[in-house]
Amino acid sequence: MNQNTQNKPDFSGIIRSNPCGFIPRQKILEATGGLIKPKYVANLDADREADGIKGRFKVGRKVCYPVHEVVAFLERRAQMI
Repeated sequence: MNQNTQNKPDFSGIIRSNPCGFIPRQKILEATGGLIKPKYVANLDADREADGIKGRFKVGRKVCYPVHEVVAFLERRAQMI
């Protein structure tokens, strides 16, 4: 088996640094170390056919994402080169 397919980036630090269990969309840039921009996930949310971050919810006017779903999204998108 190819060694690159066995090694995946470790995004568990995102879970440890967000103990509350969710990430507001406007804080996703900082929470992911600059990997995802708020505008990008907003565009994915608007496109019903896109494979975006699952489980989003609103608190007032703020859109939030479960931290485990953010990690799952990054794992789906990660590609070793």
